[in-house]
Amino acid sequence: MDALIIPVTMEVPCDSRGQRMWWAFLASSMVTFFGGLFIILLWRTLKYLWTVCCHCGVKSKEAQKINGGGDTQADGACKPTDEKEENVAAEVGWMTSVKDWAGVMISAQTLTGRVLVVLVFALSIGALVIYFIDSSNPIESCQNFYKDFTLQIDMAFNVFFLLYFGLRFIAANDKLWFWLEVNSVVDFFTVPPVFVSVYLNRSWLGLRFLRALRLIQFSEILQFLNILKTSNSIKLVNLCSIFISTWLTAAGFIHLVENSGDPWENFQNNQQLTYWECVYLLMVTMSTVGYGDVYAKTTLGRLFMVFFILGGLAMFASYVPEIIELIGNRKKYGGSYSAVSGRKHIVVCGHITLESVSNFLKDFLHKDRDDVNVEIVFLHNISPNLELEALFKRHFTQVEFYQGSVLNPHDLARVKIESADACLILANKYCADPDAEDASNIMRVISIKNYHPKIRIITQMLQYHNKAHLLNIPSWNWKEGDDAICLAELKLGFIAQSCLAPGLSTMLANLFSMRSFIKIEEDTWQKYYLEGVANEMYTEYLSSAFVGLSFPAVCELVFAKLKLLMIAIEYKSEKRESSILINPGNHVKIQEGTLGFFIASDAKEVKRAFFYCKACHDDITDPKRIKKCGCKRLEDEQPSTLSPKKKQRNGGMRNSPNSSPKLMRHDPLLIPGNEQIDNMDANVKKYDSTGMFHWCPAKDIEKVILTRSEAAMTVLSGHVVVCIFGDVQSALIGLRNLVMPLRASNFHYHELKHIVFVGSLEYLRREWETLHNFPKVSILPGTPLSRADLRAVNINLCDMCVILSANQNNIDDASLQDKECILASLNIKSMQFDDSIGVLQANSQGFTPPGMDRSSPDNSPVHGLLRQPSITTGANIPIITELAKPGKLLPLVSISQEKNSGTHILMITELVNDSNVQFLDQDDDDDPDTELYLTQPFACGTAFAVSVLDSLMSATYFNDNILTLIRTLVTGGATPELEALIAEENALRGGYSTPQTLANRDRCRVAQLALYDGPFADLGDGGCYGDLFCKALKTYNMLCFGIYRLRDAHLSTPSQCTKRYVITNPPYEFELVPTDLIFCLMQFDHNAGQSRASLSHSSHSSYSSSKKSSSVHSIPSTANRPNRTKTRDSREKQNATRMNRMGQAEKKWFTDEPDNAYPRNIQIKPMSTHMANQINQYKSTSSLIPPIREVEDEC
Repeated sequence: MDALIIPVTMEVPCDSRGQRMWWAFLASSMVTFFGGLFIILLWRTLKYLWTVCCHCGVKSKEAQKINGGGDTQADGACKPTDEKEENVAAEVGWMTSVKDWAGVMISAQTLTGRVLVVLVFALSIGALVIYFIDSSNPIESCQNFYKDFTLQIDMAFNVFFLLYFGLRFIAANDKLWFWLEVNSVVDFFTVPPVFVSVYLNRSWLGLRFLRALRLIQFSEILQFLNILKTSNSIKLVNLCSIFISTWLTAAGFIHLVENSGDPWENFQNNQQLTYWECVYLLMVTMSTVGYGDVYAKTTLGRLFMVFFILGGLAMFASYVPEIIELIGNRKKYGGSYSAVSGRKHIVVCGHITLESVSNFLKDFLHKDRDDVNVEIVFLHNISPNLELEALFKRHFTQVEFYQGSVLNPHDLARVKIESADACLILANKYCADPDAEDASNIMRVISIKNYHPKIRIITQMLQYHNKAHLLNIPSWNWKEGDDAICLAELKLGFIAQSCLAPGLSTMLANLFSMRSFIKIEEDTWQKYYLEGVANEMYTEYLSSAFVGLSFPAVCELVFAKLKLLMIAIEYKSEKRESSILINPGNHVKIQEGTLGFFIASDAKEVKRAFFYCKACHDDITDPKRIKKCGCKRLEDEQPSTLSPKKKQRNGGMRNSPNSSPKLMRHDPLLIPGNEQIDNMDANVKKYDSTGMFHWCPAKDIEKVILTRSEAAMTVLSGHVVVCIFGDVQSALIGLRNLVMPLRASNFHYHELKHIVFVGSLEYLRREWETLHNFPKVSILPGTPLSRADLRAVNINLCDMCVILSANQNNIDDASLQDKECILASLNIKSMQFDDSIGVLQANSQGFTPPGMDRSSPDNSPVHGLLRQPSITTGANIPIITELAKPGKLLPLVSISQEKNSGTHILMITELVNDSNVQFLDQDDDDDPDTELYLTQPFACGTAFAVSVLDSLMSATYFNDNILTLIRTLVTGGATPELEALIAEENALRGGYSTPQTLANRDRCRVAQLALYDGPFADLGDGGCYGDLFCKALKTYNMLCFGIYRLRDAHLSTPSQCTKRYVITNPPYEFELVPTDLIFCLMQFDHNAGQSRASLSHSSHSSYSSSKKSSSVHSIPSTANRPNRTKTRDSREKQNATRMNRMGQAEKKWFTDEPDNAYPRNIQIKPMSTHMANQINQYKSTSSLIPPIREVEDEC
């Protein structure tokens, strides 16, 4: 029984008998624990008894005072009592100070406290590691303190633990509970045995494994270090630390008892197990596997296992699944973005879905953009689905996704928003509540700007009126690149431009969308359409070779030699203010470092305008050979605007205080023959305060409402019919954005098309507040599905029919979202109309429709016939009809003998879902999976979907000037100043006509020019597009940029199809056909509004009337009222002469004059029906456009 157990060496003085001394180590811990506990309890007992005694003494003294024991005794007793209270107060104050100091030292509220707490935890883990090392030795062995390095380190650690224990004891409010804390118990059973080891020169592992319980505080330490911030991470660390500390502590106890044996068995039943074998045993026990290869042999070990398996199994069954769940729910995309040196990044947030992201990436990363050295970081609070995740993986080199919200500053810091080049916010175009979606995006803007005010933000907005809220953000600055792309404003603006020039919406949408060239060998309409689709809009600085030349000269040279189309320039005035000039006149000269706006197929082609050198490239005929030469040019120092960097993109133009790009107007005072400014009555408000739009005093909606019978009696022609679906609960779509482009001030008053809304009166009442200041607007309450309502507004005589829907259909089937618009479109196409002439004869005493101003003779009723000019044929330029031109007959034909189908009515239908375009045309062969831009209705300009505007996000990022240009062309001249004014009053304010406001009228507009007759008729039959381009530019300052061609014009056999498609920027040698309509940018004609008399060329002055003759009527002014009678008499004489010359005709013809509204018989040579439909559908005018140099005022 006294066998040698403890290893003994001569170097280590120890008990030579090998007697175990474990009880001494254990006794030191027990004595410390129970001795301290006894002292605390004794102190609390004595303190309690002292308090009771003092309480009784106080009560007896109070009783004596009540009984009147004498003042002297009371006074004598007071002094010693007061002195004692002062001593106690001083003592309490000193103890409190020490206690507060100790509390500060051990708390994590100060830097010293945090360092001390972290140091204690680190030393505890160090002591645990020393235990792991010593666990390979016997449980009890003789050690020399001076030679055992681990014992020395452990001693130093425990001395520190002892000092820290003293601080904790002093700071504790309740000493008893402190004594029973887990950390205190750990110190009791680990610190005293170390000192015993030094005294006895022997080591006992004992209960040193209890240091593993310190791991429970691991989460607190990480929180002190500000590493753990989220609740999930704190909970995960807590669960893991509790599980691991319990596991290691239990393994240490099994290691102790199994290697020591049972005391009552004289430690003979022990077994040699390493600590890690015990760890393995505890794990298989907790998991209820129990392989049996390792098991407890001692009675203490088995008894411990009985109780541990109950608690361990419960902990394992509850903790492990929760840990796995937390790890599984951990955000896969919860990291932080690491910026790449030399590479910019943008942050994209908002509505992140597969459709929106794929459309954005397809346009942003298009190969035609050259090298896009920009990384795209998506931030969204919902993790991507499998399809979106696969899309991110396909673009993993340039795209990263992080889960979070821009409303959280922590997430903004994760994506490095402060170093981002821009932040793009996408909107949900298909949401049920557009105002709520806009509010969400505005809050995102506020959050981002609050975090980093200098960040550039490009956001999508659904409703125009919500743009005003962005102006309330102090750091929102459009001068520094912040932009709001209002989808409703641009969508309705595109549709409005299609009312003026059919097909323009398709052309403009294709220009700012990146599309790859698709080559088709067959001679079909798709071939020419796709060649135009490959064109996009770019900007590039012009070479110094162009300096000093006028814009038309440079435009002609660039088109003919460089094969590029330049439509605008960025012009710096004498005050160094940057302005965008769209097709300016000859008076604008190219300056050094001028930025040009080009239409080309890719960015490399546009570089020709930058590299062009007259000395080196003047003789080159192949534009591909125009590359950078060795000549020293100033342009080399100019940065390219194709760079995504904002300052490079704008060429530093934003450095000036007020150098934001804006549309610059030509000064009409500098143009000869513009005396209308001097004659304008300053007391009449005809335009808004900015001079950009026609304006009239607010009208009550009841004055513009037409009943069906009144509409039938009011024979309208050349008007715009807007069929709108909506009700009281429908979201407002902002019809003001549709009307404003049609009321732009660069049209003369008599050129404005009358607008008739057909729809729910309840809905239109809600929209009327934004429409009541526009002239020539009427409302027919009804439904666009009613043929009676459509016939009442003469939809067969309208210039354009627009079909819109304000209903937000929350339907699971996407195909049903556009059901109203599709049904209305098919309903109109299936209608049959009788002889329009008979309709005009139905009522010879009609009346002016509500909303029409009777004060102007141009709007006076013509016995029921209200002829509005079609401005899609360039009617703002003085024209003269060629009724008697040799060798050519006027292409007008009466269709009184046949029915007119609704398929010939020009329509544009708004669609929500792109795939629904297949239902608009029943005779096309478009595949349902075909992209929208490849479908026939979109190519023909009869369908428009808001999805095409997605490309504006990336186009605006690369060049914000393009958005300004597109918005100017589409909205009719909306400016940031006008938006600020509308934000204040939500309505246009009338203004007096001043030279400054009238100067704003002098701006370009888009129109269509017919080639069937007129000055370009010789080029219309087999001529080259390049010759037409040069002739129009030289002679009339008209800039051509596309063709609207009949779909079957390439066929050799006649076709009844009247559908047309868009050809963007045809090449120079492109062959023209007589039925082509040419898209062009036309100058504002100051003389067109001064006289109804035509301004003719000397060789063609015999006739001045046509189907669009009202386009040259004057705007009567108050100052010239005495001259009205003379002017009207002169008109009547001219009309009488004209009607006498046509008196021998046999067909019926109407004039636009009040006194000659009766039918006349005109002899017209018969023409084929399909040619008549092609011509009459677009009301092409037989006109001669006189050169600018010969225009003069005949008044």
